Amino acid sequence: MYHAVHAQRDRRPFSAATLRRIGRFARPHRRALVTFVVLSSVTAALAVATPLLAGRVVDAIIESAPLSTVVSIAAVIAAIALAEAGLGLLARWFSARIGEGLILDLRSAVYDHVQRMPIAFFTRTRTGALVSRLNNDVIGAQRAFSDTLSGVVGNLVTLALTLVAMFALSWQITLVSLLLLPLFVLPARRMGTRLARLEREAADHDAAMGTQMTERFSAGGATLVKLFGRPEQESTEFRTRARRVRDIGVRTAMVQTIFMTALTLVSALALAFVYGIGGFLALRGTLEAGAVVSLALLLTRLYAPLTELAGARVEVMSALVSFERVFEVLDLDPMIAERPDAVAVPEGAVGVEFDRVSFAYPSADKVSLASLEEITALDTRGGEPVLHDVSFRAEPGQTVALVGSSGAGKSTIASLLPRLYDADGGAVRLGGVDVRDLSSASIRATLGMVTQDGHLFHDTVRANLLLARPEADDAELWDALRRARLDGLVAELPQGLETVVGERGYRFSGGERQRLTIARLLLARPRVVILDEATAHLDSTSEAAVQEALAEALADRTAVVIAHRLSTVRAADQILVVEAGRIVERGSHEDLLAAGGRYQVLYRTQFADSAGDGAADADGGVLAAHGREDAEAVS
Repeated sequence: MYHAVHAQRDRRPFSAATLRRIGRFARPHRRALVTFVVLSSVTAALAVATPLLAGRVVDAIIESAPLSTVVSIAAVIAAIALAEAGLGLLARWFSARIGEGLILDLRSAVYDHVQRMPIAFFTRTRTGALVSRLNNDVIGAQRAFSDTLSGVVGNLVTLALTLVAMFALSWQITLVSLLLLPLFVLPARRMGTRLARLEREAADHDAAMGTQMTERFSAGGATLVKLFGRPEQESTEFRTRARRVRDIGVRTAMVQTIFMTALTLVSALALAFVYGIGGFLALRGTLEAGAVVSLALLLTRLYAPLTELAGARVEVMSALVSFERVFEVLDLDPMIAERPDAVAVPEGAVGVEFDRVSFAYPSADKVSLASLEEITALDTRGGEPVLHDVSFRAEPGQTVALVGSSGAGKSTIASLLPRLYDADGGAVRLGGVDVRDLSSASIRATLGMVTQDGHLFHDTVRANLLLARPEADDAELWDALRRARLDGLVAELPQGLETVVGERGYRFSGGERQRLTIARLLLARPRVVILDEATAHLDSTSEAAVQEALAEALADRTAVVIAHRLSTVRAADQILVVEAGRIVERGSHEDLLAAGGRYQVLYRTQFADSAGDGAADADGGVLAAHGREDAEAVS
């Protein structure tokens, strides 16, 4: 696979559309660009003036002109040098400001766009490859403005003024000098294409290395490598990629060096022509000695810009490669978009409704890029339907439990509520309103979800909690921790709320991580709670603590609960049995057992496999606790 992905190359020529898109990103910086172009033009004009004045000095010396004349010309040359240096620094400041501003705009655009992508994008994309687009490729694109643009503008002005000055001094010598011009143009075209190809290949390999480091340097990835004893193989794979990057770097350096050496050689040959022909004409008396010196100095102003412009083509090609790779990500359809007239979830208690919902996960070509997955081509086949005509209601304050075999579609149903995906058919409603008509902010404020992995960021306890409600104060944080049965643990930590939880929360046990995510949910105060296998991988002790916390989270809230352990959903108002994307049974725990269908088979199979579940059956788990609290409140 590693070699196959690099066999695939995008042979498209860079289109006018790409250049127009670059122009749109540059438009906010147009004032700075205009100022920069003016400064670069003035600086280039000053650079051409110096050789002409140097020729005047030579003529003055030969003609035995007064000392004051030579000193005056020298003073002017010095003033020009000072002005050129000052304007050059100012132009460089503008180019840096433009380039860094472009980095900010590109990174922000890609980051914001990626955040809008569906979850399917993240399940397929290699993280390191995506990060490479935000770092290496954005910086590569930025070089087009901060480095290349300044060189192109200044060199074009210098080239034009130099040619005018040289023709004015001697059109014969100027024409002879230009005879070598094809030796600049032809190599530049070939080398530019070749270097652009090497740049793209190097970017792919850099992304692959970044992906490997991102995955293997995480706590989970490092643990997996150590457990399976593959560090040598991992090192071999990394060295293979790194060696390829090294080889490309060497080839790129040599191509650039050979190219620049050849151009320098041609420039030296042209200089020899100037001295030879100019000296001959000066001895014949048809050209002044000062003009020969000016022409020789101007020649460096002619071929130096030509050399840099030829190199600029290489840099522009490389920058365009980077722009193309960034635009590839921006061109991916987020698939889920908020409508301009989106409304808020109605006030008060919120019910949940699925109305004849069908759904199929999108095909790979709609949510990903082959280059982000390190594969040759994406699968274009349509996704297989995973939900078929799913309908149910959870009235405000009710709890609906989803049970069934693994892969039956339970988590898919849960993911449609917060619009992680959109239904292909039917409607998902919150408070009677289709979620596609609701604003994203309103959905987030209404829904709270706890998943089985209990994901935490590598940040402090405080920061992980404040994701739910940034304005919460310490009293509210500690109240959420207390209700999640985690306040004692956090209080005993050396740094309390400022304790860093580690990547994905690895410094906490599984049960502690889950309770921290529940505390985060409690802090958010959602009106609808989704629990997706929240206790699936916990031991009995941790599960008991988490269930107590979940009882707090479910109190007086509408809930959709996915559970593998059927003993935990006995007290649900309605239990839905999901198989192959369809609801095959529905009813209360007692009714479903009495019906003798699929639910009874699942239930009896679990208790035949584990005698320990009998105790759980006795108390009914978290939903039973929730039910008892409601009953006590009523009494």
